[in-house]
Amino acid sequence: MDTKSDIREFLVSRRAKITPRQAGLPAFGGNRRVPGLRREEVALLAGVSVDYYVRLERGNLAGASEEVLDSVANALQLDDAERAHLHDLARAVAKRPARRAKRARGPLPDSVLRVLNSMTDSPAFIRNGRLDILATNPLGRALYAPLFTGAAPRPVNIARFQFLDPNGRDFFPDWDASVNTTVSLLRTEAGRATHDSELTGLIGELVTLSDEFRTAWAKHNVRLHHTGRKGFRHPVVGEITLDFDAMELPAQPGLTLTAYSAEQYTPAHDALRLLAAWAATEDAGSEARPSRSR
Repeated sequence: MDTKSDIREFLVSRRAKITPRQAGLPAFGGNRRVPGLRREEVALLAGVSVDYYVRLERGNLAGASEEVLDSVANALQLDDAERAHLHDLARAVAKRPARRAKRARGPLPDSVLRVLNSMTDSPAFIRNGRLDILATNPLGRALYAPLFTGAAPRPVNIARFQFLDPNGRDFFPDWDASVNTTVSLLRTEAGRATHDSELTGLIGELVTLSDEFRTAWAKHNVRLHHTGRKGFRHPVVGEITLDFDAMELPAQPGLTLTAYSAEQYTPAHDALRLLAAWAATEDAGSEARPSRSR
C-alpha cells in the first residue's frame, strides 16, 4: 500500500464532503470547480498556509505536529474514526511507533478461550484487524456456519467470504450497510498496520476480484466498531437481527471479541434459542478453537 497516496486520497475525499456553508464560510462565486471545500479554504480553517496544506494533501505528513493534524481534522469536520485514521497515516509515513502496542502473535491463551466458551447464551468470536475469525464459541460457530462450510486451512475471513463466496450476498441481507462496515474496518486497519503483508495481500486479492470491494475501497471510509445491530440471513433460522458489542482484548493487542445478543421475548431471541438447539445437534467440536494463524 502507498501511504502517501492513501493520505492524498483520504484528505481529498473528506474535503469533497464539506460544503462552504457547512464549514461556516461564504460560498463566493457560483462556478465552483470542486464539490466541497477548496484547498485554500481548508488552509484558512486550519490556520496554516495554503502552500503548507497543499504539501500535507500530497501526503507529506511526516513533519506535521499533533496540533496541526488536529487543526486539519477540525477544519474537515472529521469524526473520531477519521481523526484517528489521519493520525495513524501520519505515524506510518513518519515511521513513528503506532499508538497501539505491537500486535500479539502465537496461539490464543487458554484463559481467553475459556472466557469465550463460558458465553453460552451469546454467539461470540475473536477476530484480528484483517477480519480473520480466530476462535468462536459453539453458538458463534453456528451463527457463522456458512463461513465454515468447506473452509480452507487458512483462517476464515469475513471479508473474503462476503465478497468472493457465492453465499456472501445472501448471508448479509442489508448488503450496502454490511459492505460499508467491512471495507471501513479494513481501511481503518490499513492505516494502523501499514506493514502487515497479509493485510496487503488480502486487500490486493479483494480489489482484483471484486468490483464492489474496489468501488467501496476507493471511498476511503473508516469507522470505529464498538456496538450496534447486524442482520443475517441464516440457512437454518432465517433472518435474524442481533445487537452486538465489540471489545478489544487489552492483553492481546489487535484482537477483538465480538458478542451478539437479543432482548428477551423478541423474535430474535427465539431465533437464537433455535440456533442453539441446532448447534447442539451438530458435530460438536464445540469448544472454542483457535485457527492456525494470527
